[in-house]
Amino acid sequence: MKRLNTFVDVQHNEEDDEDDEAEGEFDETKEESDNKDENDIDDAEDEKKENEHLTETTKVVTCLYIRNSSHALALAESHSHAMVHVKCTQILTSRDTLHTTLQSSAKSSETEAESKLCMEDSSHSSSVVEDPLSSPARRGGWRAIMFIIGNETFEKVASMSLISNISVYLKTEYNMGGVSVVNVVNIWSGFSNITGVAGAYIADACLGKFLTLLFGSIASFLGMAMMTLASAVPRFRPSACKGESNCPQPQGWQLAILFAGLGMLSIGAGGIRPCNISFGADQFDTSTKKGRQQLATFFNWWYFFFTVALVVALTAVVYVQTNISWAVGFAIPAACLALSTIIFLIGYNTYNYVKPQGSIFVDMVKVIAAASKKRHFTITPGWDYPLYNPPVAGSDPSAMELPHSEWFKFLDKASIITDPSELDNHGMAKNSWRLCSLQTVEQLKCLLAVLPVWGSAIVYSIVLEQCSTFGILQAIQMSNSIGSHFKIPAGWMNLVPMLVVAVWIFIYECIYIPLARKITKQDKRLTIQQRLGTGFVMSILSMLASGIVEKKRRDSALNHGLFASPYSLALLLPQFVLAGLAQAFASVALMEFLTTQMPESMRTVAGALFFLALSTAGYLGSLLVTIIQNVTEKFGKTPWLGGSDLNKNKLDLYYYVIATLGVVNLLYFLFFASRYVINNSDENRTEVRLERPGARGSRSTSQCGLADEEKVVGIA
Repeated sequence: MKRLNTFVDVQHNEEDDEDDEAEGEFDETKEESDNKDENDIDDAEDEKKENEHLTETTKVVTCLYIRNSSHALALAESHSHAMVHVKCTQILTSRDTLHTTLQSSAKSSETEAESKLCMEDSSHSSSVVEDPLSSPARRGGWRAIMFIIGNETFEKVASMSLISNISVYLKTEYNMGGVSVVNVVNIWSGFSNITGVAGAYIADACLGKFLTLLFGSIASFLGMAMMTLASAVPRFRPSACKGESNCPQPQGWQLAILFAGLGMLSIGAGGIRPCNISFGADQFDTSTKKGRQQLATFFNWWYFFFTVALVVALTAVVYVQTNISWAVGFAIPAACLALSTIIFLIGYNTYNYVKPQGSIFVDMVKVIAAASKKRHFTITPGWDYPLYNPPVAGSDPSAMELPHSEWFKFLDKASIITDPSELDNHGMAKNSWRLCSLQTVEQLKCLLAVLPVWGSAIVYSIVLEQCSTFGILQAIQMSNSIGSHFKIPAGWMNLVPMLVVAVWIFIYECIYIPLARKITKQDKRLTIQQRLGTGFVMSILSMLASGIVEKKRRDSALNHGLFASPYSLALLLPQFVLAGLAQAFASVALMEFLTTQMPESMRTVAGALFFLALSTAGYLGSLLVTIIQNVTEKFGKTPWLGGSDLNKNKLDLYYYVIATLGVVNLLYFLFFASRYVINNSDENRTEVRLERPGARGSRSTSQCGLADEEKVVGIA
């Protein structure tokens, strides 16, 4: 308000000067023109009224400018008087000068009085102008995050209960063979991750994150409702085998109902997976230290509740599906999805919404096409060709603008203005397939910058997924009895990593960080590089422990002549605990890296990349198993993999191969990929400048690109 009063003082002085000049001109005109007719006097009076109207309108627009510059500019441009338009435009285009003038504040009593005058002058426009400064205070933050995490938690309970038990459902209820089950599950899982990329495109280009999440939740509910209906009506499934050697196979229309339900679930996953994390990140102001700290905490708590959802899905829901009824077991996830959608809608007025700015995928294709068309254009050292860099659209363009980087230089050709005819009369590109903005080029560089770390995350996921596959097969061939009555299901071993993740996040957020803050008076969080590297090491140790335990298990079973080793499956706890620690460090860090190392316009792309990495790891892991099985069967005496009895295989050697792959991946990360990770927790960092073209900097957690001192020509 003090800044506003100072500016009003300046405006009052300008008004007095203009009034005095107008009155002086009127007096001189009257003295020199006594013998003129009444028309000349009327002209002078009209000119005075116009000057008064100019100063009043300028004051109104100025007040609106301080509150919302876009509305002020629109008012100035729409005003019929040309002088008003010129005067207001001058005010609006001198932001730096205006802010300097407003630095000298007046006394508090004068501030209240003159602020009231300014608000009264602009009262006729306040009904149509929303105060943008008060909106962020009412929206976003942890109040909105509660609804987003609630939506995610119930959605994950539903989806993960189906994912973890779909193989059993297809085999027991649809009489599918092993190969058919694997094919259906792999195709469905892959399609669910591919739709995530499509969901990111729709969110960025058309609907925005909120509507994409909403429609995704509704689609998931409809898909789960169809699965519930199919499991409740016997006619929708083939009849049971009843001991027959040839079980009846499902008919085409029965499979159509099944695949329709799975397809709707995939469509829903495509809307939810890429948007949930990014929509949560939108609720924090990452331009401030507090906002960056809250964002880092959000990632941990998001993964914590994700883990809680997995625990519930793998215990209670799966137990109901397997031992009580598939219909009831599917009705519970359907109810969770309905509750998830309701919770999400309840928080409608608390969310901070970011409008879609267009599809980043189409823009990237345009950059590649434009750079290819100018591939013969040579960029010489010290070049000073103008770059097409129009103003960034958005509420805070200065916070959204990406700095120009020196690496991937060939992509800069897409934004070089080689011919003035590439611009129209307003300085805008005529053909976006030949001339792209510098910001679009930098966004593509952002995507290319995360690929090295993303690639290492794929290999890490291949290493980590062995516990959930072959680790369960180990548990099946071990003693699972506790006492004489209770037996632990082998599938429950997957709960161990989830519990470890939940416990570690609680210790990290509630004990480690507060204690470190108390001792050092600073927030000492582990960096993304540290957590990724630690997670990779934990995954390697998990494979080594798995190999050692498998050797003991197999030798014990063979020595006793048994299918199942007399060793308790508790012997598997070390490898599952290490796998949980790997997830707590690396998986959470990967999610944070993909989200924070990209600009806000690409956060949905980051969410899609996270799940795409998991999908790619699954397919590559299956390919690796097939290759090792075929090679060892052909050239070895004993196949490492294959068959239904691990006692006839050498699974321990397979674990050591995977551990070796993890070591290679760790070295790749330490000596190459880690250079592409920027620590966003640096409290004192306002802009990171890197000198190596293999790394990149960032002005804030929502920006990327290597800042340099090179001059960039802005074409407006």
